[in-house]
Amino acid sequence: MNDTHFSDTIPTMRLRRFAILAAVALIAGTALALWLTRTPPAPPPSPAHAEFTGHTMGGTWSVKFPTRPPADLEQRIAAELARLDATLTLWQPNSPPSRFNQQTSTDWTPVPADLARVVAVAREISDQSGGALDVTVAPAVVLWGFGPAASANQSPADDAVAAARARIDYRRLEARLDPPALRKIRPNVQIDLGAVGKGYAADRVADLLDSANVPDYLIAVGGELRARGHAADRRPWRVGIETPVPDVRRVLLAVELPAGHGLSTSGDYRNFLEVAGERVSHEIDPRTGRPIPVARGPALVSVVHESSARADAWATALFVLGAEEGYALASRLGLAAVFVTRGDGKFETRMTAAFEKLVAR
Repeated sequence: MNDTHFSDTIPTMRLRRFAILAAVALIAGTALALWLTRTPPAPPPSPAHAEFTGHTMGGTWSVKFPTRPPADLEQRIAAELARLDATLTLWQPNSPPSRFNQQTSTDWTPVPADLARVVAVAREISDQSGGALDVTVAPAVVLWGFGPAASANQSPADDAVAAARARIDYRRLEARLDPPALRKIRPNVQIDLGAVGKGYAADRVADLLDSANVPDYLIAVGGELRARGHAADRRPWRVGIETPVPDVRRVLLAVELPAGHGLSTSGDYRNFLEVAGERVSHEIDPRTGRPIPVARGPALVSVVHESSARADAWATALFVLGAEEGYALASRLGLAAVFVTRGDGKFETRMTAAFEKLVAR
């Protein structure tokens, strides 16, 4: 987990669970090429702005404003994120998801409303993606060492992978919103909300700012973005999607976030394992119980959506589906998504029609 930083115009979107990096200059009016290999020029000095930062959900959060916000807002944001951290993550052993994972009852289990809502969103995307997103993937996440208690890089035995896979099926988990509750269809179901929770938290911070009548802001929770209004230059918030190369800080393309929308990126170049000489992504395909090999998956997928929780979930689902199947589904559903794949030392960028409209010119 890295710190999150903002510039005043184009903060750089890395991956979920990772940081928003340095600013880049406004890309000139010519259309972006499909093949992008050069680093954009350095930005001019940023105009004055206000920024709050902190730590949550195993990473960082940041909210940026073009003007000075109300004095008590930082404390209120921090308190809301602390509440959601305690409600949604497995980082705390006594959190509601942790307790739900430990119990084996198949009766309805009362849970906080936020937890029921996150699972309901995940179920929605699971249905639409054919199970490419599945919050019951927790057994495989733990097996491969990507959970809160991270383990050393290792390749689990095939029978262990099969046993974990047998426990994964989002259809064995039900969510009820009123009164809020979850129910296991089978007692060994366990959940991991890492593909939805931070995006949902960004949405809740946006609700807090909206209720405080704050007109302009840019939120990041562990890399999940949510924007409203304008930056200090009165243009829409511009964010950069990073070139998917480890230890390289280059911007591949920049987009303008519509008001009330979020952006999420899922990729394979920051958090990965070496298994039997092959690099595999931290993103696990719930349909196989195995991480996605870097050589076969896209380098990254970014999604813009009016719900940060859904952008978060869709970025994972489309990454798991891959560049061809994922692009076809995103286009059919009208999602704003970009797929970046590797080839001959370059990166091919393929955008849906909805995403193309957002590219900064």
